[in-house]
Amino acid sequence: MLMDDMGFGDIGVNGDINKETVNIDRMAEQGMLFTNFYTASPLCSPSRASLLTGRLPIRNGFYTTNANGRNSYTPQEIVGGISDWEILLPEILAEHGYFNKIIGKWHLGHQSQYLPLKHGFHEYFGSPNCHFGPYDDKNTPNIAFFKDSSMIGRYFEEFQIDKTKHISNLTQIYIEEALQFLRRFANDSNENKKPFFLYWNPDATHAPSYRSPNFVGKSIKQSAYGDAVIELDYGVGKILDFIKSTPNLAEDTFVFFTSDNGAALVSKTDAGSNSPFLCGKQTTFEGGFREPGIAWWPSHIPPKSVTHQPSTVMDLFATILDFNNLTLPKDRNYDSISLRSVMFDGKTFERPIFYYRGNVLMAVRQGPYKAHFFTWTNSWQQFHTGIDFCPGVNTSDFTSHEFTNHTLNPKLFHVLRDPGEKYEIKPHTQEYKTVISNLKHLYLNHTETLKPGKPVLNWCDRSVMHWSPPGCEQINKCLTPPPSKKYLCVWPH
Repeated sequence: MLMDDMGFGDIGVNGDINKETVNIDRMAEQGMLFTNFYTASPLCSPSRASLLTGRLPIRNGFYTTNANGRNSYTPQEIVGGISDWEILLPEILAEHGYFNKIIGKWHLGHQSQYLPLKHGFHEYFGSPNCHFGPYDDKNTPNIAFFKDSSMIGRYFEEFQIDKTKHISNLTQIYIEEALQFLRRFANDSNENKKPFFLYWNPDATHAPSYRSPNFVGKSIKQSAYGDAVIELDYGVGKILDFIKSTPNLAEDTFVFFTSDNGAALVSKTDAGSNSPFLCGKQTTFEGGFREPGIAWWPSHIPPKSVTHQPSTVMDLFATILDFNNLTLPKDRNYDSISLRSVMFDGKTFERPIFYYRGNVLMAVRQGPYKAHFFTWTNSWQQFHTGIDFCPGVNTSDFTSHEFTNHTLNPKLFHVLRDPGEKYEIKPHTQEYKTVISNLKHLYLNHTETLKPGKPVLNWCDRSVMHWSPPGCEQINKCLTPPPSKKYLCVWPH
């Protein structure tokens, strides 16, 4: 279960004072809560690519070299997508008898060669892109919605989103699609003898957030985002309850809940919470990288378990292979470590966390210490238009709008006693002198030995937008694309 832009502090078990996520909290009570769970990127597409490949975006190609330290993703204009050379988790699982389905947001490329059925999934219900933009702009095509390999409609047309009232039935559609899939495996058919991988990716908490009519006004905040969180929590409960009540599923189904990156803090009235961490989506401060993480498997994972093991979305790749007695392919470098012993036996181990923003390694964490080698929030140009990734906490040379190099004296923080990164450990202190050399070594060793993958997020072209997706002719929804004209994508953040 991969949420979209849901923050660490949006769920009750992580400290939300309103305690409105009763089902997600119950999931943690019945399973294991990860307090130090990280994304691989503070933005959607690279994070999702890393989850499914077990590799950092700098290795799997989901970054740009058009500008230094810039986040990039897969908008309609993007030419690239997931490389055929990358081995995705569903591809390995399919080779070992799994039946795989993705529901919701894909975001790893929207041209036909990049779609899920070309990369290990047997079924697909959702969209290659997020529901945001263009917002029903008649000068550009609305984003296509797919069933398997064919388009079945478009956002704002067959799949309505009222962007003024923030209302859509999409989350309910995604919930029912998941339940229908599970019901097939609960029946006494040949299909239920196969293991399955269900990748559930609702995007209601991504701006502009939406909720179905029955959930309007349900949150204490009375916000569209808050209502969306409650509706997603409802969906989590429906799915887990079905699994628990179904003999064919209850014993053998592992579920993991997380988010692709921190909550976006741009909206002053409809944003999520990354509390107690600093900043949010797009940044390499803890608020952009630290995510909710809950493992649920009642027959295997002890209830009410809590682990402080630093872990990442990439670790799910090796973990799921380990559950199937499979090992990582040997022909490439992985950033994925199995968490099986953490979940089953409560073990912990030392490992670094690398905080990338685009092509730049911005920070490194080892143990409780995190060193920032570069810092940046977003540009002054964006800031003056009202966009701020760290609202209310801008400080010179740290959470500033200048890309700042700290490699001579990295900014050091103890993120266990200081999760908000408020109290810098100064270079003249003995504590700094004791730990900084190891963090510098990790930084240098990683950057000097790294072999980056070919960047796939450099080129854009309006002709590749959703003019005529596969299957458009069957529903009379094909549009005429403009002539092809490639250009370097502009990434302001």
